Amino acid sequence: MSPVATIGIIGGSGLYQMDGLKVLFERHVDTPFGDPSDPFVIGEIDGVRVAFLSRHGRGHRRLPSELNYRANIYGFKVLGVETLLSASAVGSMKESYHPTDIVFPHQFIDRTRHRPDTFFGNGIVAHITFADPICAGISFLMGEAAREAGATAHMGGVYLCMEGPQFSTRAESNLYRSWGVDVIGMTNLQEAKLAREAEICYATMALVTDYDCWHETADAVSVDQVLTHLKTNAAMAQKILRATVPRIVERARDCACPTALQYAIITDPTMIPPRVKDDLAPIIGKYIK
Repeated sequence: MSPVATIGIIGGSGLYQMDGLKVLFERHVDTPFGDPSDPFVIGEIDGVRVAFLSRHGRGHRRLPSELNYRANIYGFKVLGVETLLSASAVGSMKESYHPTDIVFPHQFIDRTRHRPDTFFGNGIVAHITFADPICAGISFLMGEAAREAGATAHMGGVYLCMEGPQFSTRAESNLYRSWGVDVIGMTNLQEAKLAREAEICYATMALVTDYDCWHETADAVSVDQVLTHLKTNAAMAQKILRATVPRIVERARDCACPTALQYAIITDPTMIPPRVKDDLAPIIGKYIK
């Protein structure tokens, strides 16, 4: 079956309004893990087919802990997506990363507690390599596009993924700073883990909206503050995504992402339950028949 789109974008529904995007149709994807956050919006950016997903659902209806991360990434995989671009709001943990700056982190720290973050289990075991959780090649292309668009962009750094939905306490915020964290958010780590299991290249564009609550002179983070800066960032994010998409088409996937599962599945294939094989066929099918 030919892919519906090989490039995916996950973020706010406002991304659908970018210049140069032609919306073609919507597609609901059934998954063994339940429903994705929203129907996928299939469109073209300057002639390139792209699949969009509103991370929290249109109207921002789902908490970070309520997102069906497995269904979201599985849906992208079924549609044929090989590269997934993420955009999300974050708090800055460094004085030099100002609101409306954009960070392209390459590492994560996990402070979540309640979220399924693997496709495996129920009779099949796999252990992927996750030392470098971001596809560096894709992150570089996004960062390059950001600088060309005039954004204040920072390459690399550590994204701490917290549970939420509450923002940090001051004690937590200062603890994370002592760990060398660069930005803090609530959604990207599970996406990165599942994308790697699905052999999808994943990179994130972290849009700085606030200084969390550690900063001595800035106000403690509030929803009003986040939304104000997010609106400013949204137009820039659209420019960056539009410039990145055609570069991805020209890129050779010479990273390790497309073969992440090659040696990761350790269960005897004859012992894997048939239902699990069927459910995971889009992900494991080229290795397990």
